[in-house]
This record gives sequence, C-alpha cells and structure tokens, in this order.
Amino acid sequence: MKKEEFLRELRRNLAGLPKDEIDNRVDFYAEMIEDRIDEGLEEEEAVAQIGSVDDIVNDIAKDTHIVKLIKEKVKPKRQIKTWEIVLLVLGFPLWFPLAVTGILLCAVGYLLIWIFDIAAYAIECAFGASFIAGLIAFFAAYSDGVTNYLPLGIAVASLGGVFAFYNVCVVMTKGTFRVSKRIVTKIKAKIIKKGSN
Repeated sequence: MKKEEFLRELRRNLAGLPKDEIDNRVDFYAEMIEDRIDEGLEEEEAVAQIGSVDDIVNDIAKDTHIVKLIKEKVKPKRQIKTWEIVLLVLGFPLWFPLAVTGILLCAVGYLLIWIFDIAAYAIECAFGASFIAGLIAFFAAYSDGVTNYLPLGIAVASLGGVFAFYNVCVVMTKGTFRVSKRIVTKIKAKIIKKGSN
C-alpha cells in the first residue's frame, strides 16, 4: 500500500475523533513513514512496518476516553433547523423512553459480565460466615461443658474453603477485567470508525 492511500484510509477510519486530533494522528504516521523511507525502505515496506489501519484504530481506542468520543459524536455538525427542534420536542414521549431503555439494557448486559464474579464473592463470604459461625458454636458448646467437635470441623473446613475459593475469585476478577476492557475498546473503536461508513 502506498503512503497516500494508507493515510487516506487512516483519516477515513478516524472520522469519530475531533478534527484536530485526526490531523495530529495522520501527521504523526506520515512522519513515521517518511522517517522509514529516509532510512532506505521502499514506500510499501515502510507502510507495512507501521501496521494495519485497524490495529492503529484499536490502539487509539485504548488510549482515548469514551466521554471524548461521545462528545464528538453528539456535537452537531451543522445548525439544527427549527422543524428538527419541534420534531424532537414532539417526539420526546417516544424517543426518550427508548433511549433510557437502550441505556438500561447496555447496563444490564455489562452487569451480566460481572454476575459470576459477584456470585463467587458471595460464596467466599458464605465460607467466611460459616467459619465464624462454626467457631462460635464450638466455643459456646465448650463453655457449657459439651465437647462437640462437629462445629470446629465445620469451621476448619470452611476456612479451607475461604483459602481455596479466594484464588478462584481473583482469577475470575482478572479475567472479567480483561474481557470488560476488550469490550470497551471494541465499542470505542466502532465509535471512532463510525464516521467512515
């Protein structure tokens, strides 16, 4: 791929970013390609070393805050006409509940990613509570002169459950963070590329 073709495609795929940031990014990659050409590479080789446009967009999406992207998306590109404002006001009873429902569905979907972690921590807390309850029951029976070792056995087994399940909780949480971060990056990349369609 030639330099100009690469930069055109990059500019088109960064359409969801503010204009000055698009210009800065395109200038940065143009300079990077020029530096490689000055080092003796062919134009196509220099472009190939930079990587694909999709990889660049994904890297930019990781570093760009989602609020910035949403602000750029909702910023009007032209003057809103009077009839459009009237239509928005009259359509409010229809579009507002749909927008709220969409936001709530996204929030529920995101919570579903975390539901297994929440369940794992609830189990961890149950093991901890069982350990404490077993100790209390053992010492209460012991203070009454009854030697019942069953509550102590339950407490020890529960303590083992606490230690064993702790690792499960940590691994699940790290995995969920990774999946969550990947999903957010994909969403941001889609927002950045949206203007290219």
